[in-house]
Amino acid sequence: MSKVARDYKVNKLLDKQKFSENQISEMSDAQIEYYHWLYFEDSVYDYM
Repeated sequence: MSKVARDYKVNKLLDKQKFSENQISEMSDAQIEYYHWLYFEDSVYDYM
């Protein structure tokens, strides 16, 4: 993941206040992508 993409996703997670900066700094790129997907990506099931 590029630094710009990581920074964007980290800032979105921090704004959501689900994780502290310390928790996020210890996460891998894959974990950050997963949590960003979990909290911010729409699913077809959201609209049912």
